[in-house]
Amino acid sequence: MEKDFIIAGFGGQGVLLAGEVLANAFMLDDKNVTWYPSYGAEMRGGTVNCSVVMSDTEVSAVQKAKAEFITVLNQASFDKFVSCVKKGGSIIVNSSLAAIKKTREDINYIFVPITKLAQEKLGNIKMANILALGVLSRVSKLVSLETLEKALYTVIPPHRANLIPKNIEALKLGYEYDLLKV
Repeated sequence: MEKDFIIAGFGGQGVLLAGEVLANAFMLDDKNVTWYPSYGAEMRGGTVNCSVVMSDTEVSAVQKAKAEFITVLNQASFDKFVSCVKKGGSIIVNSSLAAIKKTREDINYIFVPITKLAQEKLGNIKMANILALGVLSRVSKLVSLETLEKALYTVIPPHRANLIPKNIEALKLGYEYDLLKV
């Protein structure tokens, strides 16, 4: 079984970190994984995305044109990547920074006010990326919260270890969000 993921947003949203955590979680689950970051020349505010491919066997290709699961953290990423969701796949949309609109009938839309939740419940919009991973965990059913928590310890550097408990809180908040609210 091979599954493809894309996480996209703008620079400064922690898109690459979220992808790295996801890739490491799959490795902890003994999956074969590729993680492929892509970003513009801008430092902050430019477009950023990463692809993660997970497989039980060898990964067939590093970067795919389409993915089963796409998480977009802003409007520009929604506009760019909605066409890249495979038929029957899912797109998780940060409805705090992207309009709630369904432009295709053959995919699943999951609208969650990710940035708003991060600000209101965690006091920090910088937790939106990890909160989105919690939503992705629930939607995909391919990686557990426990494994994502372990991956945080492997990815977050020791000098930032004090942030791990808040990141775990963000994962749980995303996972437990009532997806029927929208």
